Amino acid sequence: MQTNFTEAQLQDPQIAASEKILRSCVHCGFCTATCPTYQLLGDELDSPRGRIYLIKDMLEHDRPADDKVVKHIDRCLSCLSCMTTCPSGVNYMHLVDHARSHIEKTYTRSWHQRLMRAVLAGVLPYPGRFRLALAAAFFGKPFAGLLKRLGGPFRQIGAMLELAPSRIEPRSALSAGDVFKPQQAVSGRVALLTGCAQPVLNPGINEATVELLNRAGIEIVLPKGEGCCGALVHHMGKDDASHHQARINIDAWWREIEGDGLDAIIITASGCGTTIKDYGHMLRHDPEYADKAARVSALAKDVTEYLGAIDLGQPQRGFDLTIAYHSACSMQHGQQITTQPKKLLQAAGFRVTDVPEGHLCCGSAGVYNILQPVIARQLRDRKIANIERTRPDLIATGNIGCMTQIGGGTDLPILHTAVLLNWAYGGDMPRLLHDRGFDNPQLGTGRNTVPAALFEAVE
Repeated sequence: MQTNFTEAQLQDPQIAASEKILRSCVHCGFCTATCPTYQLLGDELDSPRGRIYLIKDMLEHDRPADDKVVKHIDRCLSCLSCMTTCPSGVNYMHLVDHARSHIEKTYTRSWHQRLMRAVLAGVLPYPGRFRLALAAAFFGKPFAGLLKRLGGPFRQIGAMLELAPSRIEPRSALSAGDVFKPQQAVSGRVALLTGCAQPVLNPGINEATVELLNRAGIEIVLPKGEGCCGALVHHMGKDDASHHQARINIDAWWREIEGDGLDAIIITASGCGTTIKDYGHMLRHDPEYADKAARVSALAKDVTEYLGAIDLGQPQRGFDLTIAYHSACSMQHGQQITTQPKKLLQAAGFRVTDVPEGHLCCGSAGVYNILQPVIARQLRDRKIANIERTRPDLIATGNIGCMTQIGGGTDLPILHTAVLLNWAYGGDMPRLLHDRGFDNPQLGTGRNTVPAALFEAVE
């Protein structure tokens, strides 16, 4: 793509980086075939190619974002499916991040939009505040449908209340500063990202991960001072806030790197993984943090990446269960991890089936299901229909956002891949399956009884 930036504009490192990305686009339109919003809306401006034109025009003319630009950029899920499809290697992620930053600096949203974004940014990244918010949401949840029907700013409030769980999980047994040593000889040492929303919504994910890694001889540390990865505010264009959160985490992990050392930084929420792996790019111009950020990004591993490289031993149980594996966008497109989770589940004894249209987003995308509830609901229903078409016993995925989004629209149990693997390799049955009436499988029988009221028996 031809660009017309001035030499003065190109002195800005961010403009120079975006100009390089724009020049790599050849207008082929391959991205439109896999873009979720384009598939739903059929509007060229709601496709990566259309948004690229809008971004180019805005940046070249160095003008504030207008309503048209904001409308179509806000509709982007940042699912990054376009990057998987693009034959020219266009880094759309970094381009749309720049656009969102420009919007945040130059565009004044309505008061209720500013309020909603401020609440999300001020609550979700902080587990204590988030837990209190969920307690309050319990009383508002019965009115979620009414608020959505009222439309306008109330629709987003209704969508937020609808996503709130019916019960608040007990506080996790894990806490900052904990070190978990295996009973056998130590074969590796890793830091485990605690996260922000995940330990509140589903603390069992990290607890199962600790059990699984300990059983494989891995020492796990939960570094003190670690916080939110910064993904939420980053995707709202709040660069200063996201970079601040990144520096806090880098400092926490750096103390461990310089102390007893780390083989990896393990991440169990793939949305966080995509952002942490991008710390090196985010802080590349920071003289104090650039090298540290690059090192941290190199150490960051999704839990399935790491598990695929170590010996888990032999599965301790036999199963007759079919799993529909939902590959989170941040996993398959953001990190290009596609086959490893499925191979791990298969090696553990599960039957794994691919989901039709597996490349399309479920509509979660961080807080997209709150800020764009109509599109998100359409994508969720489409995803669930495709999942249920495979007639699975349960769903596996690697991202808490997807679990919350999909789980709100189906009776099928949805569990994190690490939780299922821990069960297979000696851990307890996941509580969700126990609550749903699954019988404990007998070792080596290869049989598991599924309640007929919920699912068809697999024969």
